[in-house]
Amino acid sequence: MAERRRVVDRLPTFPWDRLAPHKATAAAHPDGIVDLSVGTPVDPVPQRLRAALAEASDAPGYPATHGTPRLRASIAGWLERRHGVEVAPESTLPTVGSKELVAWLPTLLGLGEGDTVVHPELAYPTYDIGIRLAGATPVASDGLTSLGPAPVRLLWINSPANPTGRVLPVEHLRKVVAWARERGTVVASDECYIDLGWDGVRPVSVLHPDVCGGSHEGLLAVHSLSKRSNLAGYRAGFVAGDPALVEELLAVRKHAGMIVPAPVQAAMGAALEDEEHAREQKERYAARRAPLRGALERAGWRISHSEAGLYLWAAHPEHDAWGSVELLARHGIVVAPGDFYGPSGADHVRVALTAADERVAAAVKRLEALAR
Repeated sequence: MAERRRVVDRLPTFPWDRLAPHKATAAAHPDGIVDLSVGTPVDPVPQRLRAALAEASDAPGYPATHGTPRLRASIAGWLERRHGVEVAPESTLPTVGSKELVAWLPTLLGLGEGDTVVHPELAYPTYDIGIRLAGATPVASDGLTSLGPAPVRLLWINSPANPTGRVLPVEHLRKVVAWARERGTVVASDECYIDLGWDGVRPVSVLHPDVCGGSHEGLLAVHSLSKRSNLAGYRAGFVAGDPALVEELLAVRKHAGMIVPAPVQAAMGAALEDEEHAREQKERYAARRAPLRGALERAGWRISHSEAGLYLWAAHPEHDAWGSVELLARHGIVVAPGDFYGPSGADHVRVALTAADERVAAAVKRLEALAR
């Protein structure tokens, strides 16, 4: 009997398991652990969104894979109001959170063995995982010229970036789009943190006319309501862009049963139609970010990029990533080592802003002690 080829054999070891002993060290702190390693929201789901979910809970029939007309209109309206992007409602598609789409996009686009997919050198690990699941070849690169003439079927970009918080300027995005169109490469832009620019920074979508010249051909923008609206537990995301690509994704997703539940679709529409709760949530993160950044800098860490998103990208002159993880764990603070996101992150740690105010205050106090 032939040996079965297992999908799991294509995948790397799950990196977060390596943090377990450091979490145990931090948990022994007399004042408890401060976990700043994972960017999971901790603040309440806004009442209006919970009400929309409840009101739509009598949903005995199958929901629409393409989303309700109201949801598609809400997505298109939000993109235009907030980000200056004009897209037809039919060219939007709800997804089961953004991670699901990131993981399955190469497969949904029919990529496989012999196909090359490029993602950033420092990147959310699921880009690489999705490429491997499809059987395609992942290439980590930030320089398009280094890729040579070999065909690239799909190119991931991420602005604002996880883990660094870096925002790509319009000029850079425009060059990426031009490069991709010359080669017939699909560009997938992960824009999950686009509403979270700091200190006057305003991230721009790949679908903005200043970037794409008014045409969305070959372009997909991926969005999430996890951070903006605290809907991580709802699994609420969407993709928008090239009408032909969205139609292709829709056709495959219908067959695969990749459907956002009807009550979640209702909550998504309510979230996108309401800016007040998003503004309030961003203010909460800003109020955590400022003291945490100051305390890290006073304790010796240098903050790079971090002009957007929910993380501080920090390096210490005397410690590599794991040295910083170990030092902070001894003071009850858990952060993510930068090499989780690529080899070039080996000197950095990613510090999340997604902890309750009281826990952030505890982390600031402990960092101040380190600075003495």
